[in-house]
Amino acid sequence: MSFIAKQLARRVLTPSFAALKKANLSTTSAVLAPRVQKPAPDFSGTAVVNGEFNQIKLADFHGKYVVLFFYPLDFTFVCPTELIAFSDKAKEFASIDCQVIGVSTDSEFSHLAWTNTPRKDGGLGKIDIPLIADYKKTISQDYDVLLEGGFALRGT
Repeated sequence: MSFIAKQLARRVLTPSFAALKKANLSTTSAVLAPRVQKPAPDFSGTAVVNGEFNQIKLADFHGKYVVLFFYPLDFTFVCPTELIAFSDKAKEFASIDCQVIGVSTDSEFSHLAWTNTPRKDGGLGKIDIPLIADYKKTISQDYDVLLEGGFALRGT
């Protein structure tokens, strides 16, 4: 291959930083993100549990399985179906020593209002899983699901 062909190939085949940025690829290390076979990032927060505010932390579930799922916002159209489905299966999860926990960047007051709103009116109604308020966005950030707009991605 000639010198000119090599230079051209290098320019064409080597992406620039600007190209990587346009492709929306991360330029930061994924070392802090949750990883398989590594301890999950610790968390604590105020949750709505059976219509009341309770403090919940990951250590409360030591020795159990935990399904921690994230959703963008309360009072949206798709999220309730997912939360209701998890809630409907909460007893089955508990039978295998597993706790299901929902997290969004909404406040505990928003969670409470959503659970106090009947399903026919766009609410959740009574649910059997805790919903953690992550309005400071630390849990979502630690689990690498926080979008730039301040909302969590759907993630489990």
